[in-house]
Amino acid sequence: MSALKSISSEDILNRGQIEESDVSRMRRSFYDDGIVTVDEAEQLFVLNDKTTEQHDTWPWFFVEALTDFIVNQTEPEGYITAENADWLIARISKDGKVENRTELDLLVNVLDKARWSPERLARYALEQVKRAVVDGDGPLRTTGALEKGKITEAEVDLVRRIVYAFGGDGNIAITQAEAGILFDIEDATCNGEACPAWSDLFAKVVANVMMSGSGYAPPSREEALRSESWLARRGELSPKHFLTSMVTSSLAAIWDSYHEQSAEERALARLERQRIEIITNERISDSEATWLVDRITRNGSVSPTEMAVLQFLSREQPNLHPALVGLIANHGRAA
Repeated sequence: MSALKSISSEDILNRGQIEESDVSRMRRSFYDDGIVTVDEAEQLFVLNDKTTEQHDTWPWFFVEALTDFIVNQTEPEGYITAENADWLIARISKDGKVENRTELDLLVNVLDKARWSPERLARYALEQVKRAVVDGDGPLRTTGALEKGKITEAEVDLVRRIVYAFGGDGNIAITQAEAGILFDIEDATCNGEACPAWSDLFAKVVANVMMSGSGYAPPSREEALRSESWLARRGELSPKHFLTSMVTSSLAAIWDSYHEQSAEERALARLERQRIEIITNERISDSEATWLVDRITRNGSVSPTEMAVLQFLSREQPNLHPALVGLIANHGRAA
């Protein structure tokens, strides 16, 4: 991308502004050769960090060019290794947090475009949503218009996009690292006004972890966590009964997608996980049934959404792990 050689980064930094003409020249050069070197990538980050005014075309170009560099031009092509994930996290982090929305968009787009990424990269992206909900700040809460303990539909859509991306093309169950952050978000939101889109997603996450931890083959994440179009139709139901009805309908819609794994399916799933772990150089964490029981009950209470999931499973009576059977016996029938 030779345009960076003809554009003085020092001049841009001195004026503190990225103009449309600057972006146009960089874009033309990028399309000419499609190559971004390591030094040029570093320059793009510096320009994004140090300029106070940026033309509207800059974020799109920044995300596109650096996604191509990280995903397609860095070996192994199409995959993000643990080392490359660490480089990206270090480059967009300030005290362990993403401060800039453009860099958060880059992080999510890299996850979206890569064939597979290390778990730590998805976990780090989810942590930024958790930061918005739990602490009320970060690049998702720049206006300060929403109080802590609430999650917006846009943030739910972002969580869904992240977990879809990390699932890749295979049928990978929700991992313990992902689930732990989503449980933290649920803990932060369960005492306030419910967001139907979040309750729908979280219920499906809990069901996914329970079923995969009991030996069931998970469907694709798109199927297991797909959004329902009827979420806003509450009618005359009370909040409690609406939540129970919503979770029941939501899980019933995807219930037939789960089936008990055969020995051959388990062997093939292990081989695929091993292949991905070798490429990315990072282990994929399993959400074990005993961990899930401890996580659900750790605060001494079960959230309304968790209770609705347990009630649904109590009625369906799938063949679950003994620890989960005990959990349902204690909570799932107390409707």
